[in-house]
Amino acid sequence: MKPARKPSLGHFSSGPCAKRPGWTLAGLGGACLGRSHRSSAGKARLAEALDRTRAVLGIPDTHRLAIVPASDTGAVEMALWSLLGPRGVDVLVWESFSKGWAGDVTGQLKLADVRVLDAPYGALPDLAAVDWTRDVVFVWNGTTSGVRVPDGGWIDADRQGLAICDATSAAFAMDLPWERLDVVTWSWQKCLGGEGGHGMLALGPRAVERLLAHAPAWPMPKIFRMTKGGRLDEDLFAGATINTPSLLCVEDWIDALRWAEGAGGLPALVARAEGNLAAIAAWVERSSSFGFLAADPAVRSCTSVCLTITAPWFAALPTDEQRARVGRLVKLLAAEGVAHDIGAYRDAPPGLRVWAGPTIETADLEALLPWLDWALAQVAD
Repeated sequence: MKPARKPSLGHFSSGPCAKRPGWTLAGLGGACLGRSHRSSAGKARLAEALDRTRAVLGIPDTHRLAIVPASDTGAVEMALWSLLGPRGVDVLVWESFSKGWAGDVTGQLKLADVRVLDAPYGALPDLAAVDWTRDVVFVWNGTTSGVRVPDGGWIDADRQGLAICDATSAAFAMDLPWERLDVVTWSWQKCLGGEGGHGMLALGPRAVERLLAHAPAWPMPKIFRMTKGGRLDEDLFAGATINTPSLLCVEDWIDALRWAEGAGGLPALVARAEGNLAAIAAWVERSSSFGFLAADPAVRSCTSVCLTITAPWFAALPTDEQRARVGRLVKLLAAEGVAHDIGAYRDAPPGLRVWAGPTIETADLEALLPWLDWALAQVAD
């Protein structure tokens, strides 16, 4: 039977993600609109965005922090193009975005000494095989696979290479070991539900040292440049963005950070996401039709939760037909206003991807889950 209860909000997209609970346009009433981002008012807003971000995430003073263009993609590309070259590179690949970084390192930068350590969707590569005399590029949380690294213990505290971490669906929902991460990137539109288009880049002292000592062999686009005249561009890390940011988006980001502070800061955000994962796990344990793409609970994401369909009739279908049935299921849920944009990523195995980050209310997830059973029954014939 069709469930009687619906989520209060059907926003379970993995990006842009759900806005904070209680969000309204009224929260942007103080936006510094129609003003230059170089004005005193614009600079103050950008500085506030940086300061509140640092405080909520607990970023140490040893790490510089910047707002950069082109979302997390821009932040990662800035790091790759600016820092790689002096050492061999290990790239960890277990989902689509990490595969993209590997493609950039080998196909665009054309570095000769690259090892790609890969694993299929739902699993991690062998972390013990990473060589920390080399630079290492990895995602903390595989947004399209629902798999995360279990902790930072596998990262060598005495590493010689740089640890370059794409943390876009982990920051604000998972604890990050800053002392073991030389570069960390993320975007506003993920865990706190900010608006898209803006990324953030945190550089530790070893990354800064590399920037100053290493001149890339390739031309550097303007939006990637973090040095001037052989020195670090300190203005960039004080809110002087390379290109013009949207001050409306900046205000929205500040609004999200204020909510995060009021909710209890990072420990509370982590607890909200982990509680959401626990609610889904309890439902999966009772289900005969759904499972986790990440079989190992130790590496299961608490934000981008990827579900497989385990019903025998579904497993017997050809892959193309499985994708077609999932497409129908997703459309049914959207038509009911229950869940939007929860189909698995196009390169992932057929299934569902439900965002469970800290802006999602557990009660809404609990209301959603029976609808998944209902929708699956509708596409079974």
